[in-house]
Amino acid sequence: MSELVEEVEVAEDTVSPSDETVEVTAVESEVVSPYAELAAKYKAGEELTDEETDTIVDLAVSILRELLGHFDAADSPIDEYEGDDGEVILDVTAPNLAVLIGRHGRTLESLQTMFSLLVSRKLGFRFPVMVDIEGYKSRRHDKVIEMAERAAGRAIRQQTPVSLAPMTAYERRLVHLALRDNARVETHSEGVDPERHVVVVPL
Repeated sequence: MSELVEEVEVAEDTVSPSDETVEVTAVESEVVSPYAELAAKYKAGEELTDEETDTIVDLAVSILRELLGHFDAADSPIDEYEGDDGEVILDVTAPNLAVLIGRHGRTLESLQTMFSLLVSRKLGFRFPVMVDIEGYKSRRHDKVIEMAERAAGRAIRQQTPVSLAPMTAYERRLVHLALRDNARVETHSEGVDPERHVVVVPL
């Protein structure tokens, strides 16, 4: 189990965005049965039926359970629901998997990277399926949005840039999206992981 945890924790260092792009491109070029028809339809921008989506979710759940098996948690309950942006969210509701969340959620982010690559390899295309543990991402999502809005208010009042705490790429994206329609501030990221953070600048 400890070996898999180490693999998950270093995934961010070993799989860069460019690596992931190359990997997925290679995957997409080798589409095989039984998902070739699904892949062609999805890439053409056609809407998938509920049955086709269920096929993808079933595959994703199967892969996730294989990963959880390394933690003796393959039979853990997994809640399935749709996120705000249309993504499928698989929330593992086992109480003893905090190790898969890690400090500031970085282990969970690395697990997401590994999981997404495995699902893409099987499907032959990328489909938005997110992994959560005990609702961590959902809770963190609300907190990050609140932090972003407070930072914007402070930047506007004090007319000075406000730097947020270091965040994962997913969380930084949440901040940018939360404030993109605020005409009184702009946001950008600074630094290098794991210290990369968002700066909110008043206009």
